[in-house]
Amino acid sequence: MSSASWHARIHCGHEVGAGFLISPRAVLTCAHVVRDRDTAAVTVAFPHADGLGELTATVVADGGWGGRDTDPGDLAVLELERAVSLTPAEFAAPGDAYGDPPRRLLVYGFPDHYDEGTLAEYRATAEQRIAGEWVQLEAWNAHGQPLAPGFSGAAAVLADSGRVVGMVSAAAGDPGVRNGRMLPAPVMARYWSELGELIPTGGLGRGEKQALRRLVEAAERAGAACGPEQLFRDSVDPVTGPPVPPGGFPSLWAAVWYLCWEVEDPRAVARFAGHLADFVDDPAIRHALQRWRRRYAGAGEHPAGERRPAGAAPGSAPWSPIVVELERSGAGRHQVLVEVSAYRDGRRWVVGARSLPRGKVRPYVLERVDEAFHELRPGAQVLIAFLLPREWLNEPVAHWRRGRDDPSPLGCLYPLVVVDRERRHRGGLRHGLAQKWERLDARERAELYRVECGSDEDQGKLTVRLWEDGEMVGFTAPPRTARMKRLFAAGLNGSVPVMLWPRTGCDAGHDDGERCAGTTFLDSLTEYLAGLAPSELPAHIRTLRKTVYLSPDPEQHWAKDVTLLWEDPRCFPETPGHARSPVG
Repeated sequence: MSSASWHARIHCGHEVGAGFLISPRAVLTCAHVVRDRDTAAVTVAFPHADGLGELTATVVADGGWGGRDTDPGDLAVLELERAVSLTPAEFAAPGDAYGDPPRRLLVYGFPDHYDEGTLAEYRATAEQRIAGEWVQLEAWNAHGQPLAPGFSGAAAVLADSGRVVGMVSAAAGDPGVRNGRMLPAPVMARYWSELGELIPTGGLGRGEKQALRRLVEAAERAGAACGPEQLFRDSVDPVTGPPVPPGGFPSLWAAVWYLCWEVEDPRAVARFAGHLADFVDDPAIRHALQRWRRRYAGAGEHPAGERRPAGAAPGSAPWSPIVVELERSGAGRHQVLVEVSAYRDGRRWVVGARSLPRGKVRPYVLERVDEAFHELRPGAQVLIAFLLPREWLNEPVAHWRRGRDDPSPLGCLYPLVVVDRERRHRGGLRHGLAQKWERLDARERAELYRVECGSDEDQGKLTVRLWEDGEMVGFTAPPRTARMKRLFAAGLNGSVPVMLWPRTGCDAGHDDGERCAGTTFLDSLTEYLAGLAPSELPAHIRTLRKTVYLSPDPEQHWAKDVTLLWEDPRCFPETPGHARSPVG
C-alpha cells in the first residue's frame, strides 16, 4: 500500500490534498481541493514515482459540488498534461468495505509537514450512507494519524488487497475527534459515469458496462422523453427492490449504474434497456437497446422449494401470465394507453408502456409480448391475458397474427383470455371471484349457465342469481346490442369467473324448437365443456382454437370465433394503474 505509485499529491492555490490515478491521464480528487482552479494552476505529483516530477492538470469533470461542506458531489476528475506509465489504482466491489469484523482501511494523505505523505488507519462505521452520499469513517484505534487537511481526495484502500473502496472527503473539525467521511466508489460513479466501468459489479463486465453506457447516453442525446426514476421503478422488484435514492437520478446512466451496484442482477438492467427503447425514435439506438434486453433478460432456473406461483390452485395449472392492458388515453381521441407486463413468482414486471394511435397498438403489443417471455422461467405455462375496457371485450385478439412474417393466430399458439378491466379494480367483485374459485377448486367441473337467443332476463335479477351460483356462463352472441350489453354486465357484476361467447352469433328470438347459430354454439359448447376443470379452460380453449384453425373448413366450425373471458384473481395479483400518465 505505502509504495503504490498511483497515490498523488494535489496542489491548487492555497489547498493541498490527495488524489489517485485511475488511468494513464486521469486522477480523482475532491472538488474542494481544486476550488481555486479558475485562478490558480493545478499540479499533480506522484511521491512514489521517482523522476516524474510535477505535472499540470485540468479539471475535465466534476460532481457539481456547491461549495459548502455539506453539499453533495465533492468530486473532481483531473486530466494530466500527458500520460504517465504508472499502474492505476484498482477498485473493489461495492460491498467489500463492510464486514463483521470490520475491514481495515488505509488512507494516504499529505497533512502539514508531510510533503512526502503519511498513512492513517480507519474503518467504515456502517454501510448506511449519510444523506445518501457519504459513509462515516472512524479511527481503527485510539492512536496514530488522525484525518486532517491534506487527506481530502485520498483513496480509502482495503489493507489486505490494496483495492479502492472510496475517497476521503471530510475530516472532523475537532482534532480530538477521530472520524471523517468517505465518498463510496459507487456514489463517485454516480457523478462521473465512466468510473462505473472500473468498479466490479455482479453480472456485467467492464466492456459490457462501457457499451451500455455509450448506448444509454446516445439515447439521452437523441431526446428520449422519459424519466429515469420511473424506468428504474419499472425495472426492479416492486417489493424487495431498492427505492429511488433521495434527489432522484441526474441522468439515465445514473439510474442504470445504480441498478448495476444496488441490484447486481443483469435482468434488471436488461429491463431498463427494454423500457428505454420504447422512448427512443432513432431506430439504430432502439434496436440496439432491444438486443441488449434480449441478450441479458433470460430467467434462471426455478429454485428448489420455492412457493407455488400465483394462480396455481391445488390441482390446477400454475399459469405464468403475460398481461396486455389497454385503455383509452387522455392524450387524444384515437390514442390508446398500452402496458405489457409479465408475472413471475407473483411479482409483476413491466415490459413496455406507451400511448399509441390505435392503428399502431397491435404491432407494439406483439413485439412486447415476445419480449415478455424473457421474464418467465424456463418451462413456464404461459397465459396471455388481455385486460380490456368492457366495450372492447369482443376485439379479435385471439386471431391476431403473431408477426408480419408469421400468420399464425396468437390464440392457437398460447392459451389466451380476455379480462374485464373495470372489475379488476373493484374490490367487491374481486372478492366474489375469489370465493367462487375456492368452490371451484374443490370440484372438477362447473355447470354452464346458458343465456339463450332473445333472452329478456332482467339485468338486476340475473346479477343476483349469478352472484350466488354463476360460475360459468355461455352467451349466443357478443355484447354488441344494448340488450346483450346488459346481459353481459349482469355476468360481470355477478363475479362470474368464466364467460364464453362467439364473436359473431345470433341475438334474435325464435319460435320454440327453432335452431340457430347461437343455439348450436351453446349446445356444442355445453358438450365440449362437460368434465373440464374451469382452472384449465385456457389450455382447453387454445386446443379447440387450434383444432378449428387446422380443420379443412374452419368457417363451418361452431367454435370458429370463440372468446373466453377467464379471471382468477390469484393469477393476476392487483397492481397499481398504468406506469405512466396518459399524456406523459
